[in-house]
Amino acid sequence: MSDIIVTGCAGFIGSHLCESLLKEGYQVIGIDNFDSYYDRRFKERNLAILRDRKQFEFLEADIRDFDYLRRKIRNTEVVIHLAARPGVRSSMKDPKSYADANILGTISVLELALKLNANQFIFGSSSSVYGLDEVPFREDSPADRPLSVYGGTKRASEIILHAYSYNYGLPVTILRFFTVYGPRVRPDMAIYKFAKGIFLGEEITVYGEGKLKRDYTYISDIVDGIIKALRRKFSYEIFNLGSGRPIEIIRLIRLLERYIGREARIRFEEKPREDMPETYADISKAKKLLGYEPKVSIEEGVRKFVKWFLNNIEENLRL
Repeated sequence: MSDIIVTGCAGFIGSHLCESLLKEGYQVIGIDNFDSYYDRRFKERNLAILRDRKQFEFLEADIRDFDYLRRKIRNTEVVIHLAARPGVRSSMKDPKSYADANILGTISVLELALKLNANQFIFGSSSSVYGLDEVPFREDSPADRPLSVYGGTKRASEIILHAYSYNYGLPVTILRFFTVYGPRVRPDMAIYKFAKGIFLGEEITVYGEGKLKRDYTYISDIVDGIIKALRRKFSYEIFNLGSGRPIEIIRLIRLLERYIGREARIRFEEKPREDMPETYADISKAKKLLGYEPKVSIEEGVRKFVKWFLNNIEENLRL
């Protein structure tokens, strides 16, 4: 099968995607720079699953280092661009680094795709682009009022992608991910911090009295959506990938309590301004055009996450 470049390959979503692509027989060129946003050891653990696979080539590189990547990579048919500096709240403290990594980084990867004559570009975007748009979020919403710099960098990248698609004929598919969770989730994500705090009997911080809503989407459903997008080429399209079933954060905590077998000690705090009150994906377009159909319920997904968390508890507590 053809070569596929996956940027951010050592991250949570990237590593799961690479596993699935390799199982399907693709040759994968993975790129990651181990950004300092969180401990490199988490990504090293993810990468260990991929390193020994014959069909996988890893480049430790910054996506903004165009010259290096152009020298190292000869050709590709598809680029799946997942690399980004994550974090809604952190983006408000260091906006320049987010613009640099997420916007200029995307332009660099686009230029690489053109030089390599790629015939498809898939971009990992975010529900954060919607801000205060009416729920459920539809792809034809303006998405012009994100609440965070992070969301702004994702929306800006989407607009730039349209310019490249229009001017150079590069087929572009944008996938807006909604609160992805599951085994190997990033350590800064709420579900990981809640699970760790509940297990250790430590106080966890919950915003907005636990009434904020998130469209939690299990990792296997997201990966399935990406692969379905890989098989259907569009000149330029945007799709929501979510569960379409948002829940209150307090319900997530109650599920974690049930499967961990311990009670949470909760400290409620006011919602930060940059946090969205609700994310809720309208996934009808993805269902119609991609055949996307999320399968994992929140109960099953949290149970699977907790099983992984407890089976690897020593390592999770050490990292």
